[in-house]
Amino acid sequence: MYAPLPVADRRARDRSPAPAVFGLGEDAREQVAELLDRKLAQVAETWPIAVATQMVGCVLLVALALIAPPTGLGTIVPSIGIHAAILAALSAGVFGVLRLPGLREWPAYKRNRALTVGVAGIAALSLSLLWAVARAPSGSLQLACCVAVLGMIAVTAVSVHAVRAATLGLGAGIVVMLAVCAGIGMPLVVAIVFLGSLGIVAHRLARIDVAQELNRAENANEGRLAIRMVAEFEDQGTGWFWEADRQGRLTYLSAKVTDELGLADDAVGQPLTDLFRMDNDAPGTERTLAFHIASRTSFSDYSVCAATSPDCERWWSISGRPVVDDLGRFQGFIGSGRDLTEQRRSEAEITRLALFDGLTGLANRQRMRSSLDKTLAQNTGPYRATSLFLMDLDRFKAVNDTLGHQAGDTLLKQVAQRLQRGIADAGLVGRLGGDEFQVVLPGIADRDTLAALSREVIASLSEPYFISGTSVTIGCSIGIAIAPDDGDDAETLVRNADLALYAAKADGRGVHRFYSDDMLTGARTRKLLEDDLRAAISDGAFHLCYQPIVSTKSAQIVGYEALIRWNHPTRGLVSPADFIPVAEECGLIEAIGEWVLRTACLEAARWPGSVRVAVNVSPIQFANPALPALVTSALAQSGIAAGRLELEITEGVFLDETRSSEQMFRALKGIGVRLALDDFGTGYSSLGYLRNAPFDKIKIDQSFVRGAAEPGNRNAAIIKAIVTLADTLGMETTAEGVEVQDEIDLIRDLGCSHIQGYVYGRPVRADEALRQLGVENGTAAASGFKASRAPRTKMLRSARIAIDGVRGDVRIRDISTSGAMLDGLRIDGNPDGVEMQIELVEDQMFGARIRWARAGKAGIEFHEAFNLERLNQGHSARLRRTG
Repeated sequence: MYAPLPVADRRARDRSPAPAVFGLGEDAREQVAELLDRKLAQVAETWPIAVATQMVGCVLLVALALIAPPTGLGTIVPSIGIHAAILAALSAGVFGVLRLPGLREWPAYKRNRALTVGVAGIAALSLSLLWAVARAPSGSLQLACCVAVLGMIAVTAVSVHAVRAATLGLGAGIVVMLAVCAGIGMPLVVAIVFLGSLGIVAHRLARIDVAQELNRAENANEGRLAIRMVAEFEDQGTGWFWEADRQGRLTYLSAKVTDELGLADDAVGQPLTDLFRMDNDAPGTERTLAFHIASRTSFSDYSVCAATSPDCERWWSISGRPVVDDLGRFQGFIGSGRDLTEQRRSEAEITRLALFDGLTGLANRQRMRSSLDKTLAQNTGPYRATSLFLMDLDRFKAVNDTLGHQAGDTLLKQVAQRLQRGIADAGLVGRLGGDEFQVVLPGIADRDTLAALSREVIASLSEPYFISGTSVTIGCSIGIAIAPDDGDDAETLVRNADLALYAAKADGRGVHRFYSDDMLTGARTRKLLEDDLRAAISDGAFHLCYQPIVSTKSAQIVGYEALIRWNHPTRGLVSPADFIPVAEECGLIEAIGEWVLRTACLEAARWPGSVRVAVNVSPIQFANPALPALVTSALAQSGIAAGRLELEITEGVFLDETRSSEQMFRALKGIGVRLALDDFGTGYSSLGYLRNAPFDKIKIDQSFVRGAAEPGNRNAAIIKAIVTLADTLGMETTAEGVEVQDEIDLIRDLGCSHIQGYVYGRPVRADEALRQLGVENGTAAASGFKASRAPRTKMLRSARIAIDGVRGDVRIRDISTSGAMLDGLRIDGNPDGVEMQIELVEDQMFGARIRWARAGKAGIEFHEAFNLERLNQGHSARLRRTG
């Protein structure tokens, strides 16, 4: 059975300072000194027995002297007296040295040195006394007695055993007595042999004692080392020990745990289960401490905290096992523990980092996915719909690039705070990474509610932010998917919300969009188109067409714009408006753009040296630092002059305007190429970039050109303003999308320098462009409609007309705000200018005149502009009456 130290001894040990040396590797001389010290201490304890033995021998000699005849032993009495005096002196001296006051407090080597000096001094004194006795009468007898005394002193000193000392002393006395009384003979020889045997036995036993003593010293040293190591472990480490009796009451508990429990010396005697309570949430703790104490079974690594601590600020891991004695009887428990507080804090921090975003404190991607899975997996109760918001910040990259990543991180933190306030308890908000956020909304499926919440979130996130003294404004787009209609698992729901987010961005950003099935169809179509695009690049399935750019002053072709065309083997001719955005999304635009640039330069090298070629550059290409090197390589490969190449750049390059954009402009102008701003007026930028960007030309978007010649249209005024701005900045202007001949004169009168559009022909291949340049010195001929007309709506409906009081029925083929084309109108004679009435809306006649008529068809012009929306209103009214 494990026997603990007494409580008093343990406390004394705990209070004692830790020794400088633990006993490991101590010098052997120190261990021998300690052994001699213990032997001399035993000599001091057994010396009175040795003295008593000698006194018994003296008494026997005196008795023999008194009984024996005076002639035989009478002369011994004086010698016995001298012997007794010497014995008394020696005993008193040795005993006094051994019991010298303060000797016990000396170090071991000093005590041994003092004892050695004392014994040597006494031996010298005894030798001097022996010399004096030897000079006395009957010297042989006195000498024998004193030698016997000295032998017994030496034997007693080395035997370290009281019984052996007494036996050897009595034997020596008998030998002396036999020598005196019987003289030299067989009895004396036998006695001497017997005494020698006793001496040999005592010597062997003394060696055994020394070996046992050294073994005990080693064991004691190991025991002290173990105690010191345990004390050091308890004081400096995280571990501690405890012991309990048969009833589970503590008999020992490490001091530091006692102090942390605030019990001082009151822990001993208290039940273990009263001091600690378990963490029931920890794995592997289905059974309680009380169960193990009662059932006397082992337990391991139970997480516990102080029973009196409501917050459990400190945690320990505790283990224990029952202890039985040699007979198998239960004696109690012994165990250990270790501090879990820092480990638990570390685990909590790891859990936080694993489930929460380190920057914003919102749930991270892993936790959002886990929450969405649990929300969708509803096994009990009525099923509740779940909605998912997928959000992306608009113009966040511009903040990162202009103000730095630290400002971007600050912005994300503020966005997270606004999101938390906006969503509140309605759902779980998380950050997936970058500027992408997600919101899980359990139990909300009403589209009006979701739309209202989306608008509130977008409005909140679009309000200005103040970062490092700077006002920053961003936006937000939201894609919404609702389970189970839009997906009954997390992967499908996230995919569909992402498709809705894609649609929100495509619709101008800053809006929300709900998922619909056509979005998935469009995504699949884009994926198929992407696969076909990759094959088209490798197969060389593209070709270029060129649309002429004509000078308004000379009507000569001064250049061509290179336009990519893709004739798909199954889809037919695919519009660039369909495949260019896909190429930009999937990373193919740079490969396509490089092919277009090199091909256009090579084919333009066949044209006259004054004719330029214009090539479109996407914002992705413009952001690539390798673009100047690519342009230089294409020019060198084709051999055309840099001034003949015109790069058309859209306003999209200014969405993320940075210092790199300025460097790109300088690099391109350093090459010598021309720069044109394409689709001016349709982007998101302001006029401010025209102040710094070194453009040579502004291309007016066709949306401002169409209808500019129609009466009352304001597009002409916008064109005039753009032309004036360009002239002030020293830039040329090109009007795009000119299709009607009367627009040519208008564009020229407004001061625009160039015209591009179907009015001068559709895009043609390079060989046809070369042919056009050879016709009449490259002069372009206008074609198409001569006069502008309002856009017409195709339709087929009946209408009543009245001409000079005669009524009839006709069919309307198409209609615009200014007129219509009729079928079934037959008029004798010249119909031009004939006035008529036509019923466009039920029971309402509108005035018009006939402009032309042939083969039963006629074109009429309304006296006043007609609002086409009235046609739908009249149709709805008829439906209500007939319903």
